[in-house]
Amino acid sequence: MANPEYPGSPGLAGPITQYTARTRQEALPSGPDFPRPGPEEHSDAQDGPSSNSNMTTRELQEHWQKEKSRWKHVRLLFEIASARIEERRVSKFVVYQIVVIQTGSFDSNKAVLERRYSDFHRLQKALLKRFGAELEDVAFPRKRLTGNLSAETICERRLALRDYLRLLYAVHPVRRSREFTDFLTRPELREAFGCLRAGQYARALDVLDRVVPLQEKLTAHCPAAAVPALCAMLVCLRDLERPAEAFEAGERALRRLQARESHRYYAPLLDAMVRLAYALGKDFVSLQGRLDDSQLRTPAHRGFTLKELTVREYLS
Repeated sequence: MANPEYPGSPGLAGPITQYTARTRQEALPSGPDFPRPGPEEHSDAQDGPSSNSNMTTRELQEHWQKEKSRWKHVRLLFEIASARIEERRVSKFVVYQIVVIQTGSFDSNKAVLERRYSDFHRLQKALLKRFGAELEDVAFPRKRLTGNLSAETICERRLALRDYLRLLYAVHPVRRSREFTDFLTRPELREAFGCLRAGQYARALDVLDRVVPLQEKLTAHCPAAAVPALCAMLVCLRDLERPAEAFEAGERALRRLQARESHRYYAPLLDAMVRLAYALGKDFVSLQGRLDDSQLRTPAHRGFTLKELTVREYLS
């Protein structure tokens, strides 16, 4: 029998249940998941030691230090490392290379992306529309009537745009906004998902490897926001016959979903993980149990596979 996750290939033998969703309409994604407003730092009383704990003072200090580190807000530093003039048939424009790194520790996953001045300008217009009052003290480098391509102007604007990004990030509601996150990640994510739809899995994976770490840092307050991209990594790695790495990507996605059974990716992801675990000789029984429990609580008709969900992301 054909495997719905691997078109044209034989199905895996074993106790694997086909994913079902509430309705086909509900399974269709309207767009990528995005962080919702929430507290800067989280607390969980259940994770802390009880008032009757026998922990020593040192152990208590270590415990709370660990908790503080666990929920500490990720801080990012923005640099514009370089700028170059790009010439098209009818126009010339400057492309700025933005480097984003996490502060406070060595960051092996620094993000490098390129944006034009017009991209920054669109971001400014969108943010002013939503956060006008909060941006009163954030200066945006204006476009000049002449000399925009001179070396002096480019150097000045490079520094001004760097400061602009740093000031935006310092504004709490702005750094959590869709507009700011989309400016830094959406072009790359659209490219990656476009490659996935075209079956160019290696190219899609290369882009995802670069953008997903940044997306995870920007949406640390809403872990589920990075789930579609992590699932896309799973699909690419699986179709490139790298099942162990695909399973690792799936585990990252499951951790971010935690127990959100209502999430549209929850059941398709579990179904894909069951198949991968079975093929790798891992414990698939517990994953199958979670999938079965979820389906018992929310029984419905057949829905989309993980691959069918991911190819529908970033279409607009």
